[in-house]
Amino acid sequence: MDRKNVVGNPLLKTYAPHITRIDEALATEMGTHAGSEFHEPLLYSLDGGKRIRPLILTLSAECFGEADENVMSAACAVELLHTESIIHDDIIDNEMLRRQREPFHRKYGYYTSVLSGDFVLGLILSISSRLDNARITADLARTAMLMSEGEMMENRVVEGEDATFEDYIKTIHYKTATAFEAAAKIGAIMGGGSEKQIDHTARYGRNIGIAYQIRDDLLDWKNEDKIFNMLVRRSADPRDVFDEMEEMLKYYSGLAREALLYIPSGEARAGLEGLIGFTVLKA
Repeated sequence: MDRKNVVGNPLLKTYAPHITRIDEALATEMGTHAGSEFHEPLLYSLDGGKRIRPLILTLSAECFGEADENVMSAACAVELLHTESIIHDDIIDNEMLRRQREPFHRKYGYYTSVLSGDFVLGLILSISSRLDNARITADLARTAMLMSEGEMMENRVVEGEDATFEDYIKTIHYKTATAFEAAAKIGAIMGGGSEKQIDHTARYGRNIGIAYQIRDDLLDWKNEDKIFNMLVRRSADPRDVFDEMEEMLKYYSGLAREALLYIPSGEARAGLEGLIGFTVLKA
């Protein structure tokens, strides 16, 4: 299984109304830039995403209030941040396929890819200015910086060929889980959660993000010349690595579930809990 090229969105069965609303918000956002040179390429890059990060943001907001227009704008911002990271990551990893199609840099070239990433960051800044909330702006900025730090960290560790499990967890925390954490936290802030509730919602996001990436790597480790692949290659018995990773997967999924105990029960919390099911390895 290649996680980059799964056909269809497994979240649609349960979360179709939310995902439809997110897609509509993205279409509206992109429609304001219909005359831009980047409009068509960015529509291509946004097509086919699972929308798990904006889904977490909207559900987190609904745990404490409602997902109003500003919440949907913030949801667009986190999805655009993810999109920007995919464009650049595929260049770094020299990917040949993404979502059963040419990756962005192979379809549009490196020049357009680099500039599109810059344009997307501008879009995120524009959305953030409309939200007029310094705390949310700071969280988005911190997330963008940590994701970049994670990419640099992974490159350094892989080149040094001296990877540890601690390196692996720290890297996926930065590269992947920070965006999940920011989505959950921003949603809780915008929904009107208390500081304690915001903290626990952010913990949910961070831990489900780590679990989500561990699961993806377990399913697709042969296709990635990354830290996890290196841990497998260097192990005397690769089964020990897989056993350790499966235990860590259960651990972080458990932490995500535990964090939700501090969130008011209801349909939105049930939706967040349901997402933990997508971090479980199925036989």
